[in-house]
Amino acid sequence: MLHVDDLTVAVPGRTLVDGVGFTLPAARMLALVGASGSGKTTTALALLGEHPPGARVTGRVTVAGRRIAAGQPPPPGTVGFIPQHPASVLNPVLRIGTVLRQLAARHGTAVPEALSKARLPGDRDFLRRFPHQLSGGQQQRLVLAHVLLAGPSVIVADEPTTGQDAVTRAEVAAELSGLGVAVVLLSHDLELVRELADQVVVLKDGRVVESGPTVLDRPRTAYARALVTARPREPESRAEPVALLEIEDLGAGILREVTLDVARGERLAVVGRSGSGKTTLARCVAGLRPWSSGVIRLAGRPLPRRRGRADLARVQYVFQNALASFDPYRAVVDQVARTAVRLRGLPVPAAREEAVETLAALGLDPGAGRRRPHALSGGELQRAALARALLARPDVLICDEITSGLDPVTEAEVFDLLTALDVTLIVISHDLPLAARIADRVAVLHDGRLVEHGPAGQNSLPNLRK
Repeated sequence: MLHVDDLTVAVPGRTLVDGVGFTLPAARMLALVGASGSGKTTTALALLGEHPPGARVTGRVTVAGRRIAAGQPPPPGTVGFIPQHPASVLNPVLRIGTVLRQLAARHGTAVPEALSKARLPGDRDFLRRFPHQLSGGQQQRLVLAHVLLAGPSVIVADEPTTGQDAVTRAEVAAELSGLGVAVVLLSHDLELVRELADQVVVLKDGRVVESGPTVLDRPRTAYARALVTARPREPESRAEPVALLEIEDLGAGILREVTLDVARGERLAVVGRSGSGKTTLARCVAGLRPWSSGVIRLAGRPLPRRRGRADLARVQYVFQNALASFDPYRAVVDQVARTAVRLRGLPVPAAREEAVETLAALGLDPGAGRRRPHALSGGELQRAALARALLARPDVLICDEITSGLDPVTEAEVFDLLTALDVTLIVISHDLPLAARIADRVAVLHDGRLVEHGPAGQNSLPNLRK
């Protein structure tokens, strides 16, 4: 169904993809894996005729027996694409049903069948909703329904379970495995790859270093072994001092009477399913959204709903989608430095010098900092976002799913960086085992309520683990 031979994508001074080739039979799944910056996304986008400005694309791509010129888009409906962040491709001002009917009319397909395959309801109430009224998992399935309406021969799925809880992840996995369509899967979730992929292609620096059906179980190269075995270091245990952050009877949106405290220097993980209220809680603490009841105190002082620069600096937020949080037209180092200028009043030269030093401490060289955001890998961007928050010199750092979509090696490196910081840390995550490894305590939200709260560890939170 898909044959790729000697695919190369080069920009001036750099080769992003170097001679990649693979074959994908009908109704099978092939996974592209590798560390951030390995060339997975560039390879996948080349199948859609997408490439960086000024890039030279060569090689041969054949889809369903039809030869496609290198760097050119395939015929409409031939290759479908499911992006990592579904909200970025959903029209926020049109109802769900309106868009589905327009797509069905264009391609001569049926809405009920696409919704059924994507495991979405087809009732009138659902079809009248807008995309923002859906959970992350529902948005992902809606994009899948859009793709299915075009009747593609091949679907490219870019990190389809990023930021999803275990239940939603299982649902997405079931949907992908039951499509009966050839799928190219890009994922850092190696358990998902093990579960679904018939063939695995490991990329490093744009080249295929290993491929086959048993790569993850019996890796032959040191690089593949590092991907499979990467884990963050276990943090040192620490005594728990007096609370720095206190949340009392907080109500906001779905949140109902949440009471929680975080000690100075403590690492707290907040976990739960999509729609449980984790991000709502984090945004209230950071001053990014108002709350209707309760109080949030920092060092004994109530934090206002609308905050000045000093209070904003004390609680910083690192977003899940790092790329969307940067201005695409400005150099990364200048945007990192802007935090120190705006929130601490530093002169621009001093702020920029501090930005360069902080980026270097987090593993980014000056050359990477001078680039625009789109030229950095996901792992590099996440480090830059972390540096930007740290330049505010915060007392509390909130990290919202910041390792979702990162490969295991980069994920472990980022978490090692976090646990080494001298800052009170709140980690929002769907991954309970990972959260428990790096946190001192874990708080579990369900339907807007705090249902469990206790020390992290192998024997804690037994009800959730069941």
